[in-house]
Amino acid sequence: MDVVPGVDRLRPEHGPIFAVIGVFDGLHQGHIYLLDHLVREALTRDAHPCVITFDHHPDEVLTGSAPPLLLDPDERLARLADAGVDVTVVQHFDDAVRHTTYDDFLATIRGGTDLTGLLMTPDAAFGYERGGTPEAVRDLGEREGFDLVVVDPLEIDGAAVRSSDIRRAIGSGDLSGAERLLGRPVTLQGQSHEGHLSFDWPMAMPPSGLYTVRVDGRPAIATVEDGDITLAEGAPDGVVRLEFLS
Repeated sequence: MDVVPGVDRLRPEHGPIFAVIGVFDGLHQGHIYLLDHLVREALTRDAHPCVITFDHHPDEVLTGSAPPLLLDPDERLARLADAGVDVTVVQHFDDAVRHTTYDDFLATIRGGTDLTGLLMTPDAAFGYERGGTPEAVRDLGEREGFDLVVVDPLEIDGAAVRSSDIRRAIGSGDLSGAERLLGRPVTLQGQSHEGHLSFDWPMAMPPSGLYTVRVDGRPAIATVEDGDITLAEGAPDGVVRLEFLS
């Protein structure tokens, strides 16, 4: 998978692309569902499936406070590649991007490579003041020569799968509920030093307490206390992957 540091770095050799825009934090079941559609739609157009995402959560700029992440950004890239994505654009989100209109954002993409179309959900929107609604993007595509495909979000138990609901479940200690929406156990990737785990980003964590976990596939007991994690039997120093057993 090609990783491109911003839409202005797209080049003709990356295309043609069929793209979806979003944070994709967690790569939960709803995201995997969208990526399956993305890959199929790209295939019908002989295009590369492309995800346009961000280097940090846009809410950090939009509201001044970003939610904790469900997935380390490096693991997110690995999971996108596993899902069949050929090109991932990691866009730096700052005030300039915040004030970029949807049509200018798409013009930058199309100035770098061939855009065959976009995938959106009915309630999705991007660009300044969320002007890039499906209706607006469809009209632009009809004028400029690219497609728009709109798919309903995946629902579980009658509700769309959302990262905010997964964060809420983790925060309340409902790890089985979070696992059901994620489609896999709740995991954290961090740096271990003498049994203490640290993270480069604020991560979604369960309430304080003792948890049965696997660390790089080995059973262990983890203590969570006010957002800090220590392992009862320690762990090798370095990057480790901790999986909560619900």
